[in-house]
Amino acid sequence: MSKNIPLSLLLVALLSSANASQTVELDTITVTSATKTKQSIKDVTSNVNVITSEEIEEKHYTTVSEALSTVPGINFTSNGGLGQATSVFVRGFDSKRVLVLIDGVRYNDVTGFGAPFADLMIQDIQQIEVVKGAQSGVWGADATAGVINIITKKAAQGLHGFFNTQYGSFDTLKYGAGASYKTEGYYIKASSQKVDTNGFSSQASKDVDLDSYEKDGYRNTTSNIKFGFNINETNAIDISHTIINSHVEYDGFNAPNSYEASRTNDTFTNINFNHIDSFNELDIYMNKSKFDRDYSYGGEFDGDVYEYGIKSNITYNNNNKDFVIVGIDYKSFKHKNSLDKEYNNKALFVTNSNELNGVFSGKTIITESLRAERYNKFDNKTTGKIGIKNINDIAEDFTFSANYGTAYNVPTIYQLYQPGSTFFGTYYPLGNPNLTPENTTSYDISAEYKDIKLTYFSSTIEDMIDYTSGYVNLIGESKIQGIEVEYDTSINDDILISTNYTYLDAKNQNAQALRRRPNHTLNLNIDYYGIQDLHLGAYAQYIGERYENDDKQGVENGKYTVVNMVANYEISKNILAYVKIDNLFNEHYQVVDGYASAPLSAYTGLKINF
Repeated sequence: MSKNIPLSLLLVALLSSANASQTVELDTITVTSATKTKQSIKDVTSNVNVITSEEIEEKHYTTVSEALSTVPGINFTSNGGLGQATSVFVRGFDSKRVLVLIDGVRYNDVTGFGAPFADLMIQDIQQIEVVKGAQSGVWGADATAGVINIITKKAAQGLHGFFNTQYGSFDTLKYGAGASYKTEGYYIKASSQKVDTNGFSSQASKDVDLDSYEKDGYRNTTSNIKFGFNINETNAIDISHTIINSHVEYDGFNAPNSYEASRTNDTFTNINFNHIDSFNELDIYMNKSKFDRDYSYGGEFDGDVYEYGIKSNITYNNNNKDFVIVGIDYKSFKHKNSLDKEYNNKALFVTNSNELNGVFSGKTIITESLRAERYNKFDNKTTGKIGIKNINDIAEDFTFSANYGTAYNVPTIYQLYQPGSTFFGTYYPLGNPNLTPENTTSYDISAEYKDIKLTYFSSTIEDMIDYTSGYVNLIGESKIQGIEVEYDTSINDDILISTNYTYLDAKNQNAQALRRRPNHTLNLNIDYYGIQDLHLGAYAQYIGERYENDDKQGVENGKYTVVNMVANYEISKNILAYVKIDNLFNEHYQVVDGYASAPLSAYTGLKINF
């Protein structure tokens, strides 16, 4: 039965294409992550997807990884329910190779091996920008697969606020509130969101009732405050501070029904001075990422990342549509506790963008970036990227774009120095001080016509860092390539259809399939607005063949479809009530062998704006 489901989903998408009468008109979306300055998404050469606040609030995502999984080329694995270890894969690259930012501040944990997605809850988010492909030429190391920038909401003019609450399966309670006030001279905004659930066992056999196991609960409080003021007409200061505090219960290594717990208290701070004059826009900034987590078995992991920088955005010619960005930055990475190790980085970067009219017919945008970096621990490195985008006048609504970039990923302090551990008499090594950075080249080519977009992407990774018997460089070239297809349209004024498909071919240096990457992923979203004040949504995802180990070895954990539904009812202009059902058909599946996934579950909630 499961093999027929993805075919039926694809047929629905094709039929909707045949009957579509109009396209959806979207407001202009701006992004900042592609070039480190605000641009219309139509003028960005990079391959970018944006998850808007409207989508987040209509579909009532709980976690950022849940929202990201709807983007073509992205999927995630999780060792159980809410709060359990989670890795997000971007075009076949795992979390260690994706730069994650919260309001421009690094979220990649220097004491671990990537961004801790498990603790990223949806909290007052304006939009999530996903820039895919090698981005080291703009952002430096850790941006091998791309950049995910989570941008929280800004204060609007006047006094505003909100309150929301939700309750449902596994005794899950979610509630939050926020308020903002803005005048011509200053603004202040604060919000907080709490998630508290009894959960279900993180480890469980695939076909055994979860009620026969103990429960692994999770608590998360995410808070954000922003404030700023205008010194005068040309100078302003903005400050943001995010706190993520969590407590998770989990099962020990290969030990269902055991009890372990960890606590996290991370903070992310940005201070930015902005100056605008007739020549340029100048930003001087300081970012701090503080990581603080400990485990019941005694492990403590504390680390800091400091970043100081200055960048100038200079517009020139062509009615200010051409610009160049130049800047320098300094970053230090420190792992405290018993390791007490650190390294630092200095960089010089430049990005230039030009809009050319009449070239290749229509409007052509060319963007080039170059970044030179010097580490005190690793060899110096220069990376770059170039992108071109043509919006054609002759073939109306046709857009072509291509991007090429180089990138590198440095080992984290954890990967370099973390001691191994002994479980049941067997020693498992971890850190390797002989690790060297891995180097990547990637490119993608996209063609877009009206509501459909087709992208081919390819990456080659030299001496990829992976875990075998401890962390090692896999000597040789690993290759990842694939195809993304996106289609969005409307059927009359009441039905919106959104679907995307990703084919992925990810191989290690021995041409063996990399583990936990599905070869096929299909998302289908249908939204209905035909009843006054009511929105109904049905969202399905098919995951294709996926194996627990490299070379298609171990347990096969793919070939399943999960369907979610939501109903939003607008009681009044400022009050929204909703019901959502996850895993509607109670699909029994596991993303990681031996770790449970949520069965059929239901939630109801209320949001009030004022």
